[in-house]
Amino acid sequence: MDVDDDDFFTNLDRPGGAANNNTFQERLRRASRDDDGAEIPDAPPFMFEEEEETPLQQLIRHWMNERHSPDILPNEGELLAGLLDHIRSQSETVQLLRTDPSSSEEEHFRIVLVQTEVERVKFIVRSYLRTRLFKIEKFARYIMTNPQVQQQLSESEVEHARRFARLTDQHFYHSVLQSLPETQQTLDDQPPFVPSMVTEPDKGRAVFVLARQDCPPVRLPDGTALDMRKGHISLTLYSVVEQLVARGEAELV
Repeated sequence: MDVDDDDFFTNLDRPGGAANNNTFQERLRRASRDDDGAEIPDAPPFMFEEEEETPLQQLIRHWMNERHSPDILPNEGELLAGLLDHIRSQSETVQLLRTDPSSSEEEHFRIVLVQTEVERVKFIVRSYLRTRLFKIEKFARYIMTNPQVQQQLSESEVEHARRFARLTDQHFYHSVLQSLPETQQTLDDQPPFVPSMVTEPDKGRAVFVLARQDCPPVRLPDGTALDMRKGHISLTLYSVVEQLVARGEAELV
């Protein structure tokens, strides 16, 4: 494989492409006038052309959703597996080219660019996985009591949640609970007028959400309807836009 083909950049991302500028250009076009009264000119038509998301763009969207969502979202194992395979292939190609004595100085410069891009993707993957791991440990007992949530996780994530919940229970028992009366040694009591002892996602938390397309109206807690047009950013409760995010019609920012 020749590094001049820029295979990594074309398959994972399109720097400077129309999709990367679309959201910014839409907000720029819809912005209010400047102090001098001059209107901001419309963006060129090509700025609004739809393009299919690359795997890297999909990963970035899921990564941002995971970071901003109070709930743990479905696992994107298939997408991650494809990206990791591509990274592994690119890394092997780079190593071969680095050891090739016939490589020119320009080719070595391109190799550095490819390596930089690979490291950028690795950072996003690691951050995405760390975010999920944090949530799994935080909501371990909640996950183990909800089969529906377990279906959204991978087998290894469910197993980690099970082991973490078991270790946490053992730690609490040996540290405190064994000294209490037997009726107070459980961690899942639900007495009236008292918050649950099991930590659950706070879906009533406010989030910023960006409409990726024209979305159907959503009902707010006060009974009014929120009409979200493409490119529109709203501040609302996560529970209101949870389904829009799950369907990919909106993303958290």
